[in-house]
Amino acid sequence: MLATETGQSHGQNDGRITGIIGGSGLYQLLSSGVPAGVETPYGAPSDAIVRGEMGGRHVLFLPRHGVGHTIPPHMINYRANIWALHALGAQAVISVTAVGSLREDHAPGDLVCCDQYMDATHSRAGTFFDGPEVRHTSMVDPFCPIWRQVAVSEGRSAGMRVHDGGCVVTIQGPRYSTRAESRRFAACGADVIGMTQCPEVALARELGMCYLMLGLITDYDAGLETSPAVPPVSEKQVVAAMEENLGRVRQIVERVVARAPVETACSACGAA
Repeated sequence: MLATETGQSHGQNDGRITGIIGGSGLYQLLSSGVPAGVETPYGAPSDAIVRGEMGGRHVLFLPRHGVGHTIPPHMINYRANIWALHALGAQAVISVTAVGSLREDHAPGDLVCCDQYMDATHSRAGTFFDGPEVRHTSMVDPFCPIWRQVAVSEGRSAGMRVHDGGCVVTIQGPRYSTRAESRRFAACGADVIGMTQCPEVALARELGMCYLMLGLITDYDAGLETSPAVPPVSEKQVVAAMEENLGRVRQIVERVVARAPVETACSACGAA
């Protein structure tokens, strides 16, 4: 149920804690906050986790790549990041991430809130259950539909073009795709492409945390073969697109936190 449907006003601090993971370009989020020290069985998180308030509610912020973008996507300690947020009390994760478009009708500057993913990564530690305890977690609906509903509404209210649902394919990185790879992913049904959703979303699901993806489309992955042709993605293009849209992204994150569900009963949560 949404907060507004339970009789709670927006911004009322009900004790729920939301973890926010900032992607490329989003290294600071809170105007004030304090470091939340935590140790994990998997080593150190990407950077110091900052505890504070946003939208009148408790949040934990962690820059996925570290402040200054010092950690490439294939070297991120995803298990430490998710475990730390969970250990500090986060019941849900909002993931802000830059993605490339695999469809002409998904344009740079759009926001996509995916409901499915494909995993094209390799050699990443993707579970908390390496044995002797083994758990096979269902991933049929990996992203929380309740949080997505809120995000789509708030994104559109903020003036962004928002795609409700879609499939993100996660590649290993740090290199971008070849044209052949981009065409294959699109043919398989992927709408956007990124480097960090996997195993992050699966790890959150294993711990029973709701997970929302706010994917800012920064580019057309391998370009568009139209007239005039749109060139393939470049790192400079991604950084510029993120910088241009960060203000609106921050605004949407704050509005989502303020309106987030007090109680969750979606099929993507409660796996732990």
